[in-house]
Amino acid sequence: MRPKHVSLGIAGKLGADAAAALAPRLEQAGFHALWINETPGINALEVAAAAARETERLRVATGVVAVDRRPASELLDDIARLEIPEDRLTLGIGSGQTRKGALAMIERTLDDLRTGTAARLALGALGPKMRALAADRSDGVVLSWLTPPTAADQAAAFHDRNADGTATLYVRTNVHEQARGRLEEEADRYAGFGAYAAHFARLGFGARDTVLPAPGEREIAPRLTAYLDAVDEVVLRAITPDDRIDEYLEFLPLADATA
Repeated sequence: MRPKHVSLGIAGKLGADAAAALAPRLEQAGFHALWINETPGINALEVAAAAARETERLRVATGVVAVDRRPASELLDDIARLEIPEDRLTLGIGSGQTRKGALAMIERTLDDLRTGTAARLALGALGPKMRALAADRSDGVVLSWLTPPTAADQAAAFHDRNADGTATLYVRTNVHEQARGRLEEEADRYAGFGAYAAHFARLGFGARDTVLPAPGEREIAPRLTAYLDAVDEVVLRAITPDDRIDEYLEFLPLADATA
């Protein structure tokens, strides 16, 4: 039986101070990791470093850094400069906006990172070719916007090629009912992006079909259990009404989902 983990995901724009305040509470509650989204103008490793400084066991992770904007050399410099404990770091990367030559770019980046850091390397992947590359060349795949059955299929295909790797799944989640509108707005926004539109068309469901709680439901636990049955690690990408620390603390009871 593979170990199962529940982690929390936040936007990098929440900032280093907020991550530092939140991280000890996540560690105490039993979350596996704090994943930080990186967007243009935000350095997720800065936020990860702040969280790592305030904790002893909690893993920190980037989900994911677009390497068309930030090459391996810059990421390695940041890891060293920020003194992030590499035994607790998962460096999640992705191809960003690159289309032509994306697989070759990712291969080179993984090779460069592998020679420069002991951190675990994970690859964000939507399509089958990138998922296969994740299985063959990295320590884990970062999946997103999937239903439990599709997540199970993709995780199984990953493990067929990489028995020791980790299949991680991002799931947009709201605990507070007042955050549901924000969650649905984010789902609709992603559904309009070209690569994601193709992803949903290929798989036959919509972005709103992949969230927690499930559409029309109020409880998170039943579908969270289904997601945990499907993959190794579920990252609850927390959507809150106003991005206040106390709103993120409402997610703490979900750390016990694997108990």
